[in-house]
Amino acid sequence: MLVRLLYASRAIDTRPEAIESILQQSRSHNPSSGVTGVLCYGGGIFLQALEGGRMTVSELYGHIQRDPRHKDVVLLHYEEISERRFAGWTMGEVNMTRINASILLKYAEKPELDPYSVSGQVSLALLEELMATASVIGRA
Repeated sequence: MLVRLLYASRAIDTRPEAIESILQQSRSHNPSSGVTGVLCYGGGIFLQALEGGRMTVSELYGHIQRDPRHKDVVLLHYEEISERRFAGWTMGEVNMTRINASILLKYAEKPELDPYSVSGQVSLALLEELMATASVIGRA
């Protein structure tokens, strides 16, 4: 059974090295566990979609909730899926500094990443548009 989980959190350490460390850990761990997904980071906020087996994704989300690098972890969306949307990424990364503000304004009141102020469906739609406009890097 495949599932998709979308969550938001705030970074404790916002240095580029700390964010890169999280991405590297995801990219090294996810292939062996069958997890795919995409991570957006901007303004100290993470928005991440995880796809994979139900137990694996649930356990990973539990780990993220306990991870001292994250705070204010909020589940935005969870669903059983028949196919992956982010299958091409062990953990894709969205470079928020290169995003056209109009894409963000399409989904939110201000041109900034703030999944705390919109629905999970809106956040998922934003991720899908970012993927469709080739804003996702780190394809693995």
